[in-house]
Amino acid sequence: MPYFNSVNNRIKCMISKDINKQIENIIEIFEANKNIKNIEGMKRYGIVADSAYGIKADLVRSIAKQIKKDHNLAIELWETGIHEARKLAPMIAVPSAVTIELADKWTFDFNSWDICDSCCIELFRNCDVAINRINYWANKEGEYVRRTGFALIATLAVKRKGTEYDDFFYNYFPLIKKYCTDDRNFVYKAVDWSIRQIGKRNQQSIAKTIELCNEILEENPDSKTAKWIAKTSLRELNNKQNKEK
Repeated sequence: MPYFNSVNNRIKCMISKDINKQIENIIEIFEANKNIKNIEGMKRYGIVADSAYGIKADLVRSIAKQIKKDHNLAIELWETGIHEARKLAPMIAVPSAVTIELADKWTFDFNSWDICDSCCIELFRNCDVAINRINYWANKEGEYVRRTGFALIATLAVKRKGTEYDDFFYNYFPLIKKYCTDDRNFVYKAVDWSIRQIGKRNQQSIAKTIELCNEILEENPDSKTAKWIAKTSLRELNNKQNKEK
């Protein structure tokens, strides 16, 4: 199995080549590092791994570090449909070059929660175009598309820490309430994630999200999903509140 230095050298050598050669070289690295055991592990965690090589995240990140930013290459890598290529693409895409069309296309292509979440972390939370699509995506019926809306709220809450952003996040409370009864696994866990990340931003946000959770419980007495979301969030938020007193 190639060492990282070998990988880095191969990437450096291919930088000046055309996109097709770059993609070919990257796939060669994936092939050389394919790990069946990791693929099976991915499946156990609910990751769709039909097109995966089982490459560890640190190797994908090492490749991205060597390539740096290359928006055109990112677009072509995404089109391969390869799992690791779709993890790599958001890392090297240029946030300012992302269009509504591209953001929508990638979002509607999501077929696994980890691709969705990593795209939000690596790219979408740095793009005004994507941030402006939160409501649009959350209101779509597709499981991974709706997840994207809430995963983007959650990851953005980690990035935007200042109190000047508080109202920005509180404005998503009606959206959270609207879909807290969606019982699909990858939706309700993202809704819960968004509540917890908003709450952990500061003391006022903790109080606001605790209030939100109590409202969810009161307004949805017959929804197991809403109860799970509210109670799971409350445990973490109350614990954090008590620690900071």
